[in-house]
Amino acid sequence: MPPTIDIEDLGLDAGAHLLIKHGLLGVAPGESITVVGNSPDWDGQLSAWCRSQGHPIALSEANGRLQAQVTRGGYDAGRWRGALHTGHADAAQTSAVADKALPAWGLAARGATVEAGSPPMHFRLDQKSEVWSESAADLYAQAVAAQWNPDAVIDWKAEFDLPEVVENAVVQVLTYMIENEVAALVVPARFLGQLHPHFREVQALLAIQVADEARHIDVFTRRLRLKGREPALSTAGGQASLKSLLDEPDFSVAEFLLSVLGEGTFVSLLLFLHAHAPDPVTRQIAMLAARDEARHVAFGMTHLMARLELEPEFRTRLALAVQARNDALAGTSGLNEEVFDALILLAAGEFTATAIAQGYLRVQQLMRDMAEGRQARLEKLGFGEAEAQQLSSLHTRNFM
Repeated sequence: MPPTIDIEDLGLDAGAHLLIKHGLLGVAPGESITVVGNSPDWDGQLSAWCRSQGHPIALSEANGRLQAQVTRGGYDAGRWRGALHTGHADAAQTSAVADKALPAWGLAARGATVEAGSPPMHFRLDQKSEVWSESAADLYAQAVAAQWNPDAVIDWKAEFDLPEVVENAVVQVLTYMIENEVAALVVPARFLGQLHPHFREVQALLAIQVADEARHIDVFTRRLRLKGREPALSTAGGQASLKSLLDEPDFSVAEFLLSVLGEGTFVSLLLFLHAHAPDPVTRQIAMLAARDEARHVAFGMTHLMARLELEPEFRTRLALAVQARNDALAGTSGLNEEVFDALILLAAGEFTATAIAQGYLRVQQLMRDMAEGRQARLEKLGFGEAEAQQLSSLHTRNFM
């Protein structure tokens, strides 16, 4: 005996369809429920609704009262005929990430059923191999947990008074760091709009990386102006180096140049600045920014390791990208003299010949540490020791 739904005086234009929907959920596709009602033209409204939903209906009379037998249809009937499932080609892997995301899926959540006739939306980055990392979800969760509020964790009211030459050095280094962080914001932001939302974990991670960089720019700027200063010098060579990152059209190559080589090198610089900062505010923001940048490097590494596992020949593409960038920047000066000198002064700690000599040696060691770090990451990506050393040496002298 089919279950009966009595909609009483409620019309389908006033919500009765919700009672019928609920009743249909209690039976399997192909099974029926009985619907009765008292409102004017309820049967006509029900017939129209069933046609739109793909549920067969049969009207009859029983005991002098009109009733309807409604058979539950499937998603392949009525309105949902031709609908697409936004998931893996293997129906058993309903929540798995597809190798290729389709334009017809649009903005629908992964695993949703998309009605036929929905407008196609074309995203350039629609191949899993081009963007994916199995660690993206974990890195996003780590990033959410590690977000920090500059007003809460940085002691902006800390009292310190640096010699003018030292404050000038801090301002110059921060000016340089700001423009590099702008590039590190723009690159993922540019790809974010090209990424199919089916790859939502990567989408979320890139979005929070953009937020990280925006926060870095903010705190570097606030520290720079803390003593009433304005930004210092920005060189043509530095701008040219960063433009080469913005001009790279391939997501994986951009991640390689920016995150694996550039931001990886920048982590060393931030840790150096933390160790030798002449004031507590600069010291605090350097460490906080370094932690964020380390996550960005981790995503770049895991993404590239996944792609290289599928396409070992892509390693040649990465090597050529390093060489091409080096060739394009051969006529530039690299790291500007003012930044280099500022780092020496900060590492020296005081303005004496002995201290400056020690500061110079520390900056030279920093550059060796940067090169060794790049080489280690390159070897982890499968480059041989000699090639990794060579590619590390070709990385831009502007650090990023």
